[in-house]
Amino acid sequence: MRLTFRPMPLFSLFCLLLFAGLMWLGTWQIHRLHWKLGLIAEVNRNLMAPPLSLDAALKLGRGAEYHKVALSGRFDHSKEGFVYGIAEGVPVYHVLTTFTTTDGRVLLVDRGIIPQENRDPKTRRAGNSEAVQRLVGVWRQPDPPGPFTPTMDKAERVWFSRDVAWIARLDQVQLAAPVLIEADATPNPGGWPKGGQTVITFRNEHLQYAITWYALGLVLLGCYGAMHVSLGRLGFR
Repeated sequence: MRLTFRPMPLFSLFCLLLFAGLMWLGTWQIHRLHWKLGLIAEVNRNLMAPPLSLDAALKLGRGAEYHKVALSGRFDHSKEGFVYGIAEGVPVYHVLTTFTTTDGRVLLVDRGIIPQENRDPKTRRAGNSEAVQRLVGVWRQPDPPGPFTPTMDKAERVWFSRDVAWIARLDQVQLAAPVLIEADATPNPGGWPKGGQTVITFRNEHLQYAITWYALGLVLLGCYGAMHVSLGRLGFR
């Protein structure tokens, strides 16, 4: 008694190509897993590093993402804008304000969140100082608005995405960089805005995807063998 195998040529070629594709997809997800883990480690290193100066951040370019920066200057509270958001299940607004450094460069700062009832600056005058102050925040490249993002309310200066370029054009300011500085959790007088709202989430399901593709490859091999057995093309004789 010996094992005999008479493969069906075209079907076998199709299964071979499909199996190779499934293995490639699984391996690609493993590469993506290592890339994502490296990215998470890099972001954590950046956040733990001492704050950069503005010049150092500008020199790094996109490499400054998630680095803390330290700035000195004044806010222009007359140019406050508001980005609608949700915090702990409650509607809030992120307060976006232009910040002019002591050497005259302008950046856009997300100072943190306020409740809906505090959107009027008169309700939080203590937190809107005109004096020179030191600011520490996280350097971020904001995501552009999506195709379904609602349009801004110009009259109320309310946005539904942190579109830095559009806000700068509306306020007629030239930004030193098309980024957003997310203020740290240092309390503001009066409690508002509440900083420290940087959220870092990286979806990392690449291992599950890799296992799925590899498992589908094994299922394909099983089905391929079972079909040949059922047709009498694979077995002991």
